[in-house]
Amino acid sequence: MDVRARVRDRPAAVAALGSLLALALVFGAVLGAVPGDALPRVPALLDAVPHLNAALSLGAIATVVAGVRAIRRGDVARHRALMLATTALFALFLVLYLYKVAVRGPAPFPGPEAAYRLLYLPVLTVHVVLAVVCVPLVAYALALAFAHPVAELPATRHPTVGRAAATLWLVSFALGLAVYALLYLLY
Repeated sequence: MDVRARVRDRPAAVAALGSLLALALVFGAVLGAVPGDALPRVPALLDAVPHLNAALSLGAIATVVAGVRAIRRGDVARHRALMLATTALFALFLVLYLYKVAVRGPAPFPGPEAAYRLLYLPVLTVHVVLAVVCVPLVAYALALAFAHPVAELPATRHPTVGRAAATLWLVSFALGLAVYALLYLLY
């Protein structure tokens, strides 16, 4: 049986496995389980990661919006290319984020306590929750898109899950930019 057929038979299981691996890496890095000492320390890159990730997030927002517009116009090839570009931007974001967090740990909030409690923590919490929810949704939409010919996709959960994933991904990326602004621009 070929890979596509296996994914077609079990898209939820494939998405769940990919999601668990990705989330385990993220939470492992954030909680200190990923050995930062084993990674090379490149100070210029570590300093640049937040700014690079903000640019990647802006790019991802643009590609998600353009991808949604493309599918609404019926341009499946452009939609596919844009959503794969979004996935690549997110993957690069994730690699850079994991590197920085594993080596330096999460960025401390530099602003006043009131801003931390009333603004930063709520924005960060919603961002993190949406990011965690998005991972399996995006993985499932990608598994379906990989496993099925384009003509079959409307009969799958891909359109429904894809809409939810795109919406939540946009909000998560936007809130990630708000977190960036609070950490690096406002305070």
